[in-house]
Amino acid sequence: WDGRDEGVRRILKLMVPALFGVSVSQLNLLLDTVLASFLPTGSVSWLYYSDRLTELPLGVFGIAIATVILPSLSGHSAAQRTDSFSATLDWAMRLVLLVAVPACVALIVLAEPILICLFHYGELEQRDIAMASLSLRAYALGLVPFMLIKVLAPGFYARKDMATPVRIGIYAMLTNMVLNVAFVLPLMMLYGVGHMGLALATSCGALLNAGLLLRGLLRGDIYRPGERWMRFLVRLGAATAAMGMALYALVPAAEVWFAWGWVQRSLGIVLVCTTGGLIYLVGHLLCGTRPRELRAPGR
Repeated sequence: WDGRDEGVRRILKLMVPALFGVSVSQLNLLLDTVLASFLPTGSVSWLYYSDRLTELPLGVFGIAIATVILPSLSGHSAAQRTDSFSATLDWAMRLVLLVAVPACVALIVLAEPILICLFHYGELEQRDIAMASLSLRAYALGLVPFMLIKVLAPGFYARKDMATPVRIGIYAMLTNMVLNVAFVLPLMMLYGVGHMGLALATSCGALLNAGLLLRGLLRGDIYRPGERWMRFLVRLGAATAAMGMALYALVPAAEVWFAWGWVQRSLGIVLVCTTGGLIYLVGHLLCGTRPRELRAPGR
């Protein structure tokens, strides 16, 4: 029993910091909600709707990829296979960017249509949609770092380094608190959109968090970027730009979506998202991206 107790204590010692490290964005959201309660009526709801939509790609893809790579990273670390460890992180980052970057652009371009289709029923008015779309776009700007954090932090956890992500998470939280004041007061006084400042501060905090995690992995020679990153980024940028421009050109104005019934809205958003996805995939294929390039290392 003493051995079991010691094992439980060791697991808890590793688990508690890890939980904090990956929960910084949720803690920042909680802080945003508290501060939003002091802003004009509706601010808490606007932030809630925006966050739910941002969490969808984060929860479906970001956390899924992190769950997949952690056992592999732990095995590579235990066996001291540094090249395989780095290659797994490299693959995870590319996979995250393939999803996060177009999702970010799509949320920015389709903010109003998505909100109208999902929430413009009952007591939710057109002003609420307009306000929620501002915070959704601000949160969307942080979607890429939000998702990168999910795959960068396991690079430390797999090596049983719990202190570094926690320390970086504290820096990110403090930065978020400072930026809340820096963004909210001017935006509230000038434009009456203080809630957008809260979302923007959270995105900036996530960017700092992801940047410091990546810098730590690079400085410690834990992660060494693979070849052809520049070509990958060019392809990603070209395909995403094609998708974004097509969506911007094809999507009807918000007034049209408000006039439609729920059936037209549903069909419209499905058609728009499907068209955007196809353009993104075709763009990658035309730029030279092939499915075999997305295989996990060693497969």
